[in-house]
Amino acid sequence: MTSHELAQVNISRMLEPIDSPLLAGFVAALGPVNALADEADGFVWRLKSDEGYATGFRIFDDEWLLVNLSVWRDPEALDAFVHHSEHRAVMRRRREWFARPAEAMTALWWVPAGHRPTPQEAQHRLTLLRADGPTPAAFTMRRPFAPPAG
Repeated sequence: MTSHELAQVNISRMLEPIDSPLLAGFVAALGPVNALADEADGFVWRLKSDEGYATGFRIFDDEWLLVNLSVWRDPEALDAFVHHSEHRAVMRRRREWFARPAEAMTALWWVPAGHRPTPQEAQHRLTLLRADGPTPAAFTMRRPFAPPAG
């Protein structure tokens, strides 16, 4: 058993409201992609409401941002899920539903095993990454950091 797990947040700015016809394809993919994540090797936890989705959570006090917040065993497990063919198919369509980001929209950080990060914690990590670039406090898949010792 490891002493740390990998938290990740990614946010996306919707082009239209979540219940709009434009986002219908995205909404239809939520259940299957979430189920795929829940069963993925190395998946630990994801932020969700009682209904099983995270579309009602807010970050940066912005109703147009959707939040995906999860915890994984390690970067390899997260990478394997992100590049899984079913997930990749949805990722390829993201420009249909979401605005092109002008700043960092994804951050990773290590948490003590068993810790479940909040949207406020995720917002803080994104703010750190945007201000300082990749550091052990908030980093990217392209520039990862090892978990803390111990």
